[in-house]
Amino acid sequence: MKKLMLGNEAIARGAYEAGVTVASAYPGTPSTEITEVIASYNEIYSEWAPNEKVALEVSIGASFAGARAVCAMKHVGLNVAADPLFTVSYTGVNGGLVICVADDPGMHSSQNEQDSRHYARAAKVPMLEPSDSQECKDFLKKALDLSERFDTPVFLRLTTRISHSQSLVELADRDNVPLKKYIKDSNKYVMMPGMAKKRHVVVEERMERLAEYANASELNQIIWGNKDIGIITSGISYQYSREAYGEVSFLKLGMVHPLPEKLIREFASQVKTLYVIEELDPIIESFLKEKGISCIGKEKLPVLGEYSASLLKEKLLGIGGQTNTGLAQDVPVRPPVLCPGCPHRGVFYSLKKNKLTVSGDIGCYTLGTLAPLEGMDTCVCMGASIGVAHGMEKARGRDAAGKTVAVIGDSTFIHSGITGLIDIVYNKGTSTVIILDNSITGMTGHQDNPTTGFTIKGEPTRQVDLVKLCQAIGIDRVKVCDPFDLDTFDKVLKEETAAEEPSVIIAQRPCALLKKVKYKGQVVVNSDKCKYCKVCMRLGCPAIVDTGNGIHINDALCVGCDLCMKVCKFGAMEKAGDSNE
Repeated sequence: MKKLMLGNEAIARGAYEAGVTVASAYPGTPSTEITEVIASYNEIYSEWAPNEKVALEVSIGASFAGARAVCAMKHVGLNVAADPLFTVSYTGVNGGLVICVADDPGMHSSQNEQDSRHYARAAKVPMLEPSDSQECKDFLKKALDLSERFDTPVFLRLTTRISHSQSLVELADRDNVPLKKYIKDSNKYVMMPGMAKKRHVVVEERMERLAEYANASELNQIIWGNKDIGIITSGISYQYSREAYGEVSFLKLGMVHPLPEKLIREFASQVKTLYVIEELDPIIESFLKEKGISCIGKEKLPVLGEYSASLLKEKLLGIGGQTNTGLAQDVPVRPPVLCPGCPHRGVFYSLKKNKLTVSGDIGCYTLGTLAPLEGMDTCVCMGASIGVAHGMEKARGRDAAGKTVAVIGDSTFIHSGITGLIDIVYNKGTSTVIILDNSITGMTGHQDNPTTGFTIKGEPTRQVDLVKLCQAIGIDRVKVCDPFDLDTFDKVLKEETAAEEPSVIIAQRPCALLKKVKYKGQVVVNSDKCKYCKVCMRLGCPAIVDTGNGIHINDALCVGCDLCMKVCKFGAMEKAGDSNE
């Protein structure tokens, strides 16, 4: 039986078929659907962890216990999980352990476009890279086999286009893999210096064996065609290269670390011109040049952004060009905006009104940076807003703290914001932190988290109480406010930023896109009352339109949240049916 599947769905299917017992992750685009789909297979225990470090540690524990385990994250999530990653490379595994990491060339939903292949090299962990959905499923299963064969965690590297593209997948039944016996072995699993020194020797020997395996593995394929041109490539770049070049010769790498030196030399020796085509950093190209193998790569191709068949034709063949169709010039710009009814809109409106410096964080609320809200000054990484605000205070003094706040989402606060808040308390800071509690993990598609009271399967569970949590770590001033109650929120904001002690404001209103959120009646503009002052435009709501001679509400977008009614001083915003428009 065949089924059309996203790459992420196919990985989940591979986990099911391969007898995986435990899967843990923190949602992060483009990796999120892997664990969401795994959760649909009741044979696999699955969970959302508070962050990627915990997710990997849970998966490591399951592996040590003898189960096959999968952990999924996006590329920047791997930074968070790096600590256990480098050590589990030394300990090795018991049951198979696969770490799925999804890179984001082009930064569709990320703050950088780092190349996770560097982590495979640095941690000395093998990495596979599929080029379509069928390979996503097959490589996940192969990775588990390799993990157990070579006593190592294995990376499965994805990119946005592989994760979110669909192709046919051949389905199979589940292989019910029994738990491996757990044997107490402190020399293997306890990484004190004396044990770690011995395990490092094992890691180096393992990499030598894996390099030999790579040369003979079916994961790496030579596809002979016209030998005037040879292309070494992997992943989605293989698909682009086939479309651009047709029937030339390819060395398609399914194992991108360690690289198969003997196979590469064999291929290179039989083609006239050798290209290396890889998105992001020149990992393969640098390997070839270190080994004295001449090739053409980044001197003609960019080290940033996504590739495409048309880009390859333009850069390598001098044919056409990505903008020759005129589409790039003709497509209107559509910058992302906070959704109509977004609970964060009231917060950023107030922050700008009070002319505060705002240390921001990762989430859909990062869009509050854009005009007209312009309510965020910095954004570094998950959980950084609190530490950054504290650093600003310590650098510039108490006066700066009174004019600075940190904003962070509820899920992000749990992910990595708590420790920053502890740092403020412990080191006598006075910063104000605003937790944007919208009752869900919004940015990645409405996943539950420890503050929502539900598991990945929607089962009720204990709910983290943010008020008690903040109080427990030493915050005496904790206020819960509705960010759409603009007058009250503004009053609380002034009070807390003026206080010479740390404080937390929990801006609590659910995401407008949640099914349980039902606003009543759309808003319309009463043209007789409207003074065309354009104050409502400062909200940045996409439903509010300046027509050039008046304000109009787009009824296809308005959700009836009524925030515009609260900023209009002339009562021109009314519920539909109550106005003269």
